[in-house]
Amino acid sequence: MPKLRVGITPSSFAASNQKPKLALEAAGVEVIDNPYGRRLTEAEAFDYLADKDGLIAGLEPLTRKVLKNAKSLKAIARVGIGIENIDLDAARHFGIKVSNTPDGPTHAVAEMTLATALVLSRKLLETDRKMHQGHWAKNIGRGLKGQKVLFIGYGRIGRVTANLMRNFGVEILVYDPFITKKDLKNNEKQVTLEEGLPQADIITLHANSRDVVLGQKQFDKVKKGVILLNSARGELIDEKALIQALESGKVASGWFDAFWEEPYQGGLLKFENILLTPHMGTYTEQCRLAMEMDAVNNLLRDLVV
Repeated sequence: MPKLRVGITPSSFAASNQKPKLALEAAGVEVIDNPYGRRLTEAEAFDYLADKDGLIAGLEPLTRKVLKNAKSLKAIARVGIGIENIDLDAARHFGIKVSNTPDGPTHAVAEMTLATALVLSRKLLETDRKMHQGHWAKNIGRGLKGQKVLFIGYGRIGRVTANLMRNFGVEILVYDPFITKKDLKNNEKQVTLEEGLPQADIITLHANSRDVVLGQKQFDKVKKGVILLNSARGELIDEKALIQALESGKVASGWFDAFWEEPYQGGLLKFENILLTPHMGTYTEQCRLAMEMDAVNNLLRDLVV
């Protein structure tokens, strides 16, 4: 019986620890790495998956066209939470099992969100830049204590982030239409978006939606000088409205780890008060190993007929 052929598209898979790849090989499958070293296009995924039985997936477009051509494909195991890049209706139609790893990213993304909140609140970007220019300039920032932080989306990552921030004495405001007050256990205050925006000193996004949550109307309501953190989805924010809010000073600073298009080459690049990272919120050794092992175990389970 020929070996099952498993493709691996995340370019960072097993980069810091070979254990996930060794687990696949120990299970007797043939592992075929991503030949491009980056995210595949639809056309590249079309060709790459044509002869694969299983896929350890990243964010490449797994459209109906791609899945229809993948005649042998039995299972897709996404490394990460989001599966919006996979046509789930097509996967069901063609009998392809789909899994993800919802728990692995939680702590890594929460830690990075807290880190950026501290960096931006204390104006460390500006201070560091001036020091490198030879200026001994002491900026007065804001501590987290007493700040109101509005969470837009309050799932796994949002809750862990809130627990970390709570230790610094922040007040947690929550906007999430999918939860009720009984879901809040730690003195969080549930608010509507209209109630939360004018109160928030910091807004952090943790929603899974692709719909715009912060557009021109919403930026008009925010407190002047708000800090904006986005580790979730670029599409949650109207980019044009955000740039206008930055130019007016409505948004004082921010962090983006997720973008409208990746690699990102858009208008935020000109703002020195915006901390930009290349979708690396999950990039800790512990997190990558946990997610990759979860994906491997999911795939091996789903490949069993």
